[in-house]
Amino acid sequence: MEAFASEGWHCVAPDLRGFGGSSVPNAKEAYAIKEIVDDMVELDAHLGGKAAVWIGHDWGSVVVGSLVAHYPKISRGVVLISVPYLPNGWALSNLIPLVDRNLYPADKYPDGQWDYWRFYLTHFDQAVSDMDADVSATLADIYKKGVPASTGKLSPSAVVTAHGGRYGAAHRAPATDPDYTLWLQADFDTLVTAFKRTGFRPCDSYYLNDEANIAYAKSALNNGNLGLPVLFINDEYEPFSNINLSKVGDPMRKVCSNLTVIDLPAGHWVPLERKHELAESVRSWVKLKGLK
Repeated sequence: MEAFASEGWHCVAPDLRGFGGSSVPNAKEAYAIKEIVDDMVELDAHLGGKAAVWIGHDWGSVVVGSLVAHYPKISRGVVLISVPYLPNGWALSNLIPLVDRNLYPADKYPDGQWDYWRFYLTHFDQAVSDMDADVSATLADIYKKGVPASTGKLSPSAVVTAHGGRYGAAHRAPATDPDYTLWLQADFDTLVTAFKRTGFRPCDSYYLNDEANIAYAKSALNNGNLGLPVLFINDEYEPFSNINLSKVGDPMRKVCSNLTVIDLPAGHWVPLERKHELAESVRSWVKLKGLK
């Protein structure tokens, strides 16, 4: 935000549904990707309806990828961070065929690194209550730097069901100190305050709409093919969505005719771990593609 606003861009970072100061609907259906995309379309119209460069990380990447597939006229380009674009919809059933079965044999790890997603589908209330038990500890445990040693190794996300949940029998995150090299303390405290207001049920509900998300993907223009400039930032130390370690990026490569991929040495939280490198990567790509 600061890097690009200082260069004359009008930068907006909306709280998605269920996050920060936004609304917190009760129904799981409220967190289907179509609903979030519609929110972004309304926001763009409210801001003047100009074509934007959309940037998203994690589920935000899913949202902006779906947005440009359905509404290319309000998009100049799109930046996807950590999570690649799936033209057939970001859903567990579409991810399982892309699992590296050398690392995750089907008989032992049927869902591969996406087992944590299966746990949301089968033990949702427990998953939420375990995370809500100590909001500060949960966030400190989630927001950790990636390490090179994790590359090509079994992801902890593959054994959530076997362990009886993210935190096993403890049913709460272990006492964990926040990493203030990722966040200023004041920023982390703000994050904790926001999640204490919403709890984790809203953001966890994003995992509960596979059928709706697949159906929405089928309604995209041009069969979900993207012709506009796409930048994918790949996190090299990420054990479950690194496109160099599995087939998870193959569908994106097939349908994005103007794709640029940049690898950064970071874990999943590359926007926090590699702030300056990320900004420079986006800046260089914007210049290369003539998007400003």
